[in-house]
Amino acid sequence: MEPVAGEHYHGRMIGMLEAIWGEGFLSPGGRDEVARLVAGSDSDLAGRSVLDIGCGAGGIDIALVQDHAAGFVCGIDVEDTVLARARALVARAGLGDRIGCIKVVPGPLPFPPGCFDIVFSKDSIVHIPDKAALMAEVFRVLRPGGRLVASDWLIGHDRVPSAAMAEYIAAEGLDFGMASPARYRAAMERAGFEAIVLASRNAWYRDAARIELARLEGPVGEAAAKIVGRDFVEENIGIWRRMIPVLDSGEHCPTHLSARKPG
Repeated sequence: MEPVAGEHYHGRMIGMLEAIWGEGFLSPGGRDEVARLVAGSDSDLAGRSVLDIGCGAGGIDIALVQDHAAGFVCGIDVEDTVLARARALVARAGLGDRIGCIKVVPGPLPFPPGCFDIVFSKDSIVHIPDKAALMAEVFRVLRPGGRLVASDWLIGHDRVPSAAMAEYIAAEGLDFGMASPARYRAAMERAGFEAIVLASRNAWYRDAARIELARLEGPVGEAAAKIVGRDFVEENIGIWRRMIPVLDSGEHCPTHLSARKPG
């Protein structure tokens, strides 16, 4: 589980986050939050082709097929370790014919125009600083009438982060490129999307994060320490303790995003 040079989501990180959120999941809420995201976007994934930007360890893509009947999911990510984990879980689930996980490099999406019904992303766009360029690419690869269904970690404003927020972001150490709801909306509008909806999940995650911290300080942390080491568990407890105050202030605002390409 030694970290791979240049990777943020190395083996220890994957093991830590899966201990909190479930096998294959690297962001809050697991399958339940995926279901809430899909339902809230009023999108029907049955039989649809889906691009998942930032597929991580694969749990989301498996849920999109098993729980929401997606026809085929193409998961993309930029790191080898998470992709290896995703491919292993997909193979174990017997879904290799309906889920593909491929490595990409930052920049334009490596797909022709209009080739996906749905572009999905859960808490990964935070790693992409140029929201306008990304939304233009999402718009390009969607078919007419296709939908963006996403969630992400936003900051509540476009000013310099508060001292508490800066301390939290530094503790995460994960190249966050956070933007405000206004910047996300502007990026989607500029790309050409319509029916744009942003729904804050701050109230939900304020409560959920406290439950996660209690579990980290208790049995989940004890179990995780045997896999990733007590030092890494304590490091993550410190991150959660820094995160909760900025959730309480509203400066950290997880948000659901949805929009439609005209047609």
